[in-house]
Amino acid sequence: MATSSDGNQPKYQRIADALTAAIESGEYSPGDRLPGENDLMETYGVARMTARQALNVLKEEGIVEARRGAGVFVRDFRPLRRRGIQRLSHERWGSGQSIWSADFDIESRNLVVDQITVSEEPAPERIARVLGIGTGDPTCVRRRRFVLDGKPVMFATSYLAAELVAGSAITQEDTGPGGTYARLAELGHKPVHFREEIRCRMPRQSEAASLALSSGTPVIVLCRTAFEDAGNAVEVNEMTLDSGSYVLEYDFDA
Repeated sequence: MATSSDGNQPKYQRIADALTAAIESGEYSPGDRLPGENDLMETYGVARMTARQALNVLKEEGIVEARRGAGVFVRDFRPLRRRGIQRLSHERWGSGQSIWSADFDIESRNLVVDQITVSEEPAPERIARVLGIGTGDPTCVRRRRFVLDGKPVMFATSYLAAELVAGSAITQEDTGPGGTYARLAELGHKPVHFREEIRCRMPRQSEAASLALSSGTPVIVLCRTAFEDAGNAVEVNEMTLDSGSYVLEYDFDA
């Protein structure tokens, strides 16, 4: 492997570091095209493979994205700031607002749900355990994909006991103002407490395809459970987020 004169650092890494520094300094702005392999070969006097490795480092770090036939471009990172506490307040969904309306800057951006299915399915063991029903018992399963500014950013799967929501708008694609939580409240099962568990991992192939993820971009896996006043879980929502599209914000008093 070719190395630079700076110790044992590979030449491709030195080039990648230089490009990263140029991006961070503003020399290259979001959406700008980076020098291609030929340019890097000439500038640094390296082989094509070394130039390609340098660009691949930036792709894997999610700093840039390749566009077929056009080159490599600085990724435009305009994250969605997900306000985890404000979005779940009763004042919001109880008044018919979408929980998304709590997220920073969302009103000025184009958010759509481009895929939605509602079906009745047997409860997986992990879901049945949380909802307090038997494994294989019928659940209402709502699957949605959310697209922000033309880019898929999240898909979510909600599970609710079928018996609990039978005949309600929750079993329809359009749940109405305030969404699922407002409808649960109307059924006498108002959510009063939420628990969110968060972890990060690399995406599965199907997830990377569904979210149109750049190479090297991990996903945030967020599982939210909603509880009614009696302490029973009434919904489990498993969400997979494009980590390059989100900042998770939680603020609370000491």
